Amino acid sequence: MSVTIRPLAETDRADWEERWRKYLIFYEAELPPAQMEANWARLMDPATDPHGLVAVDGGGNMIGITHYLFHASTWTMGPYCYLQDLYVDEAARGTGAGRALIEAVYAAADDAGASQVYWLTQHFNDTARRLYDRVGKTTPFIKYNRH
Repeated sequence: MSVTIRPLAETDRADWEERWRKYLIFYEAELPPAQMEANWARLMDPATDPHGLVAVDGGGNMIGITHYLFHASTWTMGPYCYLQDLYVDEAARGTGAGRALIEAVYAAADDAGASQVYWLTQHFNDTARRLYDRVGKTTPFIKYNRH
């Protein structure tokens, strides 16, 4: 399957929302409608984080999405890039779409002078972790959240 990566566009709203909802279902998360609207507005503003990319198949059908953002770091002069969300349709997994989305974020990070691209996943996300083990490396850090 041929896969093309391109920026998220205004005309992608319905396809993006479908994938965003499936992503939230996978992670057993719910967000209020106002958050969906805020996310979309931010993604449509190129001067604001986060940024969005989509994977499309040879027929131009959306098969995946990713969101990423940049932030300053006390450890480097340039920014870090956080790959916040990545979702590929079940039927398109294993086609290279996930890898292509990650590599497109890598390219955006390089263009922005980011010294690091990082992301998180849950320990049970075995399918994604098989890809992540090929395109990245695990770190010794453990994430904590506020009580």
